[in-house]
Amino acid sequence: MKVEVINPFLESVANVLSTMAMLESTPGKPSLKNDDIAKGDVSGIIGMSGANVAGSMAISFPKNVACEIVKRMLGDELDEINDTITDLVGEVTNMVAGGAKNQLMENGYDIGMASPVVVTGEGHSITHKAAGKRILLPFTTEVGEFFVEVCLE
Repeated sequence: MKVEVINPFLESVANVLSTMAMLESTPGKPSLKNDDIAKGDVSGIIGMSGANVAGSMAISFPKNVACEIVKRMLGDELDEINDTITDLVGEVTNMVAGGAKNQLMENGYDIGMASPVVVTGEGHSITHKAAGKRILLPFTTEVGEFFVEVCLE
């Protein structure tokens, strides 16, 4: 996958979390992901398609990171995944994908987005509908790691 396709997701994640949750994130080294097992406890998944690209993006948070994002964005102190967390992960997924979409459109990609779906539970599966390679983008924050998966063809 080209850098011009991955960089918009890296930048959008950093922008959304720093702006909305006052949480700085540092991207790690991208790698190929060869299984469907999520790296977190709650994941937002969103399909993206257009004339010259199709695929999906997922953002997966461990419970403690998701709880901290909710605390920073909404002021709610939570210690379990509930409807508030799943709703917020869906919104974060939508904002990250939307930011990446805008940058990709500037690079000539025509992309539409579906509504995000949120999946929870330890070891849950993330199934991408595209046949392309799955790129795993790890991020580090002061409260823990989280992961973004991008699969575009």
